[in-house]
Amino acid sequence: MHERINKNGWIWVVIQDPEKGAQIVGQHYADDNISFIPAFVEKDEALMCYNSLTLEDGIKYEVQAIHYEDLISHAAQNSFQIFLLDGKGKLLDQITP
Repeated sequence: MHERINKNGWIWVVIQDPEKGAQIVGQHYADDNISFIPAFVEKDEALMCYNSLTLEDGIKYEVQAIHYEDLISHAAQNSFQIFLLDGKGKLLDQITP
């Protein structure tokens, strides 16, 4: 478990199309060709940073909790890194599963 994650192991991510075909939102940093999942320790931080993410128009999104180990597994299967961000979008840690 990462030291910034609470003892229960929950972390916050943005989910695309939560009612049908829910997917964890990923982002792509073109300068370094890195695909990553923005993740947050606190729900409030995720909500504060939500408008800074690149999201498609016309699609519903919501912030949801996911267990850290499930997120690690999902990121590894899909060749994504996890970027732990604060509410202003500042990178706190970069996790390579």
